[in-house]
Amino acid sequence: MKIDIQRRQIGLNFKDGVAELRIWAPLAWQVLVLSGGTSLHLEKEDRGYWFLQTNKIQPGDQYQLKIVTQESGTEPILRPDPATLNQPAGLTGPSKALDLTYAWTDAAWQCPDPEKFIIYELHTGTFSLNGDFKGIAEKLDHMLALGITAIELMPVAQFPGGRNWGYDGVFPFAVQESYGGAKGLQELVDSCHSKGIAVILDVVYNHFGPEGNHFADFGPYFTNKYHTPWGQAINFDDAQSDGVRSFFIENCLMWFRDFHIDALRLDAVHAIRDFSAVHFLEELRQYTDQLSASTNKTFYLIAEVDLNNNRYINPIETGGYGMHAQWMDEFHHTLRVAAGGERIGYYSDFNGVEHLAKSYRDAYVYDGWYSPHREKTFGRPALNNPGKQFVVFSQNHDQVGNRMLGERSSSLYRFELLKVMAGAVFCSPYLPLIFMGEEWAETRPFQFFTSHTDPGLIEAVREGRKAEFSAFQGEQEPPDPQSLATFEASKLDWNKVGTGKHQLMLQYYRQLISLRKNSPVLSKLDRNSLKATALADQNCLILERSNSIEKVVCLMNFSPEVQLLKLPEGAAPYILLLDSSSARWGGPEQGVKAVLADNQVTIFPESILIFSAQHVSS
Repeated sequence: MKIDIQRRQIGLNFKDGVAELRIWAPLAWQVLVLSGGTSLHLEKEDRGYWFLQTNKIQPGDQYQLKIVTQESGTEPILRPDPATLNQPAGLTGPSKALDLTYAWTDAAWQCPDPEKFIIYELHTGTFSLNGDFKGIAEKLDHMLALGITAIELMPVAQFPGGRNWGYDGVFPFAVQESYGGAKGLQELVDSCHSKGIAVILDVVYNHFGPEGNHFADFGPYFTNKYHTPWGQAINFDDAQSDGVRSFFIENCLMWFRDFHIDALRLDAVHAIRDFSAVHFLEELRQYTDQLSASTNKTFYLIAEVDLNNNRYINPIETGGYGMHAQWMDEFHHTLRVAAGGERIGYYSDFNGVEHLAKSYRDAYVYDGWYSPHREKTFGRPALNNPGKQFVVFSQNHDQVGNRMLGERSSSLYRFELLKVMAGAVFCSPYLPLIFMGEEWAETRPFQFFTSHTDPGLIEAVREGRKAEFSAFQGEQEPPDPQSLATFEASKLDWNKVGTGKHQLMLQYYRQLISLRKNSPVLSKLDRNSLKATALADQNCLILERSNSIEKVVCLMNFSPEVQLLKLPEGAAPYILLLDSSSARWGGPEQGVKAVLADNQVTIFPESILIFSAQHVSS
């Protein structure tokens, strides 16, 4: 089936008030749709598709698919539509017909270039008291005042119950009902665009959630050629994989076209196993570009990839897969080790400021180096990839929630170090991302939570969580993922925002983001005009960024001692732009003591100083 970028062709859609239903079910001998007591046969098309056009199904009607796998023998099965847009009664109940037509008010909206992204990652269910899209919309002014230019929603595809991170989603086209459903998401995106905020949506194309997953009843959605941490791999390159690839391409186009999403964050693309001549991600980029050209709106694809392989973000013309950007965990790992974090597990590969300096310079730390943790040589250089292709952070949902107790940085590091870590992110030549509540040093945890209905699965998740952290438990056990209390404990406490050090931290983040956005040097993500020098004995780092006129220097002291550092030569007198140790930001001091002779600076413990100076002509 040829994919039409202008309209969705799978699942149930409405064209001029008439329902069109197309199902990919190559294993079926017969496919029927049951709705309102009526049973209608779908006609067989090429390559495993079945099609029906009818006026007997209207928006709001519920329907189920009846799959007959052979002429006699096994009983027919009733299933929801794999491309359902709405599951009001849960994963196994009937699907609900929706018309995605929406009265958009964002015709003039154009997503900014990713270089302008200041990303705010959030989980819809725990971001607000109500845990829905309206709760996010009510806080958009908070994000505007902070300086955010893009929000990133953790996955919203329908999952079991009402509590989940979203990575157990089963129906990729259906928006979680408890969040507000499809119309609620459209309203949120429209509101964001009216305030100048882009929307990034996290999607999962590497696996389906375990509960309610009956895709194998329709066709070969899975393959035994490969296995992933979630079991059988999704079939992207085995026999009959065209239908699977089209399913996910249609999903991507739907978010852009029908929900006006600006960018997709593709979860763990290294788990998409594909040895086709044209990789699935490359094909996804090609269709995304076609839609961009057709609508005169630019859409972006951001990958989470754990391979230090810039093939994923290199242009298609040079043999890459064409992703616009990727998450970069190694920057996070080096930053946390520099700040005194534990060096266990994957953190054991990093030594702190020396590797942080390398990440500033080279993006990847392991770019052909031997990795002791992996026990192999790992990665390849990312020499020609611009800074806007890398997303960096001091924490995110994974790095918080995958801890046994879900502790945020505010519970692991001193207040002063939190400011240094934030400065390290926003002074980088990369795209900065913060995790909800980070801006006011939220102390509530973000824990792993679920609301499965299968007792066996509930117990398996509990035991798996315990086994994962068996070496770290001591007298504690991981919070019960299925408990409502675990979910409730993870909700943001907005009452903290205007109080004490939380208020000071928020003001600090606002100033830092403003500096980042308004500085011609910091806002230009140029990796070539950068120098990063690690002072391992002092646990300090000097970061220099510049253009033809100005130099910005960031002095970072991760140590608990006062340090004497030297500003680079070749610049006119330095102007202090930001001092995290100032009492203005809740620091213990009144600010930097002085710039001494020979550009030497006394920097207080666990602080960052940001200076600016004009270049001195030779």
